[in-house]
Amino acid sequence: MKLWYSFTKELILSSKSWYFYIELGMAVILLAILLFVVPENFEGKSEEYIYLELPQVVKDKYRDNLIDEDLDESAEFIKVEADKKTFKAEFYETEESKIYLLESIEALNAFSNVERVPAVHVRVNENNQIIHTYYLQGYETQKLKNLLLVFHNRKASYDVVEDYSDNIEVKSLYQDVEPLSDRENIIPVFLTFNGSLMSLFIIASYIFLDKNEGIIKAYAVTASSVWHYLLSKIGVIIVTSIATTLIVTIPLMGLQPNYPAIMLFIITSGFFAASLGLFITSFYKDIVEAFGVLYIVIVIMIMPNISYFTPSWDPEWVKIIPSYIMLQSFKEIISVNGNILYVVVASLGFAVLGLDIFILANHRFKKTLTL
Repeated sequence: MKLWYSFTKELILSSKSWYFYIELGMAVILLAILLFVVPENFEGKSEEYIYLELPQVVKDKYRDNLIDEDLDESAEFIKVEADKKTFKAEFYETEESKIYLLESIEALNAFSNVERVPAVHVRVNENNQIIHTYYLQGYETQKLKNLLLVFHNRKASYDVVEDYSDNIEVKSLYQDVEPLSDRENIIPVFLTFNGSLMSLFIIASYIFLDKNEGIIKAYAVTASSVWHYLLSKIGVIIVTSIATTLIVTIPLMGLQPNYPAIMLFIITSGFFAASLGLFITSFYKDIVEAFGVLYIVIVIMIMPNISYFTPSWDPEWVKIIPSYIMLQSFKEIISVNGNILYVVVASLGFAVLGLDIFILANHRFKKTLTL
């Protein structure tokens, strides 16, 4: 009963604080970004800039091949801009690429040197062989460079590469899972940031505000338990996290997410993040002193976002960062037929880890009440 009274009191007091409305406002802003700024699916087509320095007959054959692959089977004559100059170009759009046939080597150099985009110069050498010269930008992987070396080798391309690729067996690990759209794929990042990582910072703000007002020291002369006070603060953070999560997910995804799993995971991951915030604040007098540590922790927590959006970069050490598990769990929760067992195990882990940190934080606060 005392715990419930303490929680309701903290919830009423927090609702009068501007921190409370910062979280709700951030959720509304994130929702607006997803609805009106982020497209349902990003444009996945690469752009290719090509200059053909070939005999007319070969050029015509090259164009015929492009027209066969073009979506509307016709070329579009347009003007493109590079290095503050305008150049004429032929535009072709296939299922995978947007191809621009440039009119001159000057245009090719402008796009390659100034606009910093990959370009291709196709010409005939003294042995009447067609040579493809690629203007790369330095960020290409060695695998791509190796592929380009053999791509236009007829024997390698047709007898080896194509035959090998056609015989690769591809199996889906999750037969019944529908892929998320690009917009939906961003939601776990927002939920992790706004629902869990913000918990760490907001609870620190609440605690330091109470420290400045002498509320925490007052517990040294009252019969109230410190852990009631701390757990009430965590309860407020969790309620706010649930509200902000629902603000984002319901308008965007309707009934698709597993909402019982969302509740379970927000409670456990929020408890962990808030407990960590409490433990950090127990060592400092105000937010200015703690800002450096909070900043470092938040930066570390953000790092798995790189792995999330770049699956090819997925080192083992990233997987032990809690936010990595949060991202994957939220992704499973909002996916159709997601792996809920993974979410349950992750929730159990955060609950146990959060409880351990909360016990340490409670010990630290009781020890420092009169300091």
